[in-house]
Amino acid sequence: MRILALSLLSTLSCASPVFAQTSEPLGLDYRAAQDRLLQRSDAIEAAAANLRGKEAQEGATRTLGRPDVDVEAQLLEYQKTLYLPLGSLAPVAESFGIRDPLKFRQERTSTRPIVTATLPFYTGGQISGTRAGASAQVAQAKADRDIAVDNALVQLVQAYYGQQLAERALGIRRDVLDGLNRHVADATKLEQARFISRAQRLQAEVARDDAAREYEKAISDLGTANAALAGMLRAPAGVHPLSPLGVDSQPLEPLENFKAAALYAHPQLARMQALEDQARAGVTIQQSKLRPTIYGFGQYNFDRRDSLLTDPDWSVGVGLKYKLMSGAGRRQQVDAARETVAQAEAGLREARTQLEIGVTKAWGETEAARRRFLLLDSALASATENLRLQTLSFREQQVTSLDVIDAQLGLGRARVQRAQAANDYVQALAQLLSLSGQMARMPEYLARADKVIP
Repeated sequence: MRILALSLLSTLSCASPVFAQTSEPLGLDYRAAQDRLLQRSDAIEAAAANLRGKEAQEGATRTLGRPDVDVEAQLLEYQKTLYLPLGSLAPVAESFGIRDPLKFRQERTSTRPIVTATLPFYTGGQISGTRAGASAQVAQAKADRDIAVDNALVQLVQAYYGQQLAERALGIRRDVLDGLNRHVADATKLEQARFISRAQRLQAEVARDDAAREYEKAISDLGTANAALAGMLRAPAGVHPLSPLGVDSQPLEPLENFKAAALYAHPQLARMQALEDQARAGVTIQQSKLRPTIYGFGQYNFDRRDSLLTDPDWSVGVGLKYKLMSGAGRRQQVDAARETVAQAEAGLREARTQLEIGVTKAWGETEAARRRFLLLDSALASATENLRLQTLSFREQQVTSLDVIDAQLGLGRARVQRAQAANDYVQALAQLLSLSGQMARMPEYLARADKVIP
């Protein structure tokens, strides 16, 4: 049952007096709560920011095949010594006191404004591997974002309907307490008329006191549930759920449908596939280290008058670079990268297996909760009628106080079990849809509920 406004406001007053007095709880149906969560969840925003960063990195790899152009300017203070051998003129020069060879020394300041361009022709697969790795990282980030959304929505279902269960539990505990208060009043009158013993009246009071403690606990539980949902939806004044807690009396679609959906659309599988793609890109990059690189280059000097003797005015050419030896074992690195691929493949197979197991378990729990809820209808009707008969019989002194207490507690227990079964159904359904990659359909499934707890 939906809790009365007075009880909810008193709970909010205990949890946050200022907000309770100045603001009304925010009334939201489940779809509106879902939209609010998607807009305000920091966990989802963090995952979305990570995705945007990976997309930017992928964009940066699209231009890897273009030339690199560097502008370099140097200011040099240098000394240059030149030796000019005189050859056959050495004897003549010696007669004039000139030593062989001639020695020239120059000290000067020079500037070197140079533009250098380098264009990769062949990199052995490094560029293609880098691009593939960046693309796989984007796929992983998308999967992480989808997983964050699914996790947040599952937590929303737990908090949203957890608060509804707490509200109904509080209403049931209040009704049980009211019923036992009436029973204590009846027992007191019958004791005063000497129709029952003092022990029976005391039994009624003990049961009433236990019910009062359960009622106080239910108030505390509701306050905790409200704080959890309010914090999740960033609603300081609290949230009043409008979508009822209920069950679809019709059976779910066949289990195989959910398994097929899970293997097709679950983001965890997309994430594992992205990790495998990254590992394969890593193999390509490591293999490129065993191959030569070929590149074209060009250089232009803008200050030819003030350049060094060894500096060309301009130059163009083709270069080849091959690493003969390296301190790190390059072939072992390739082997390690291949083992990473094998690890990712095994992880993907295990994820598929675990996903099918999880879907089977969630499907079974959802169906079990649905059937349990429907079976409790007759139990609830029987408990209601039993309480009516026991109360009338007690007034006619045909049953004891314990019979009425048991009947009152039995009705409360049946109502709590029915509400708990409805909540179990909703929570198991959320797990099932999450595991099958269909969490976005949760509002659709909730709208099918035709057995609603008032």
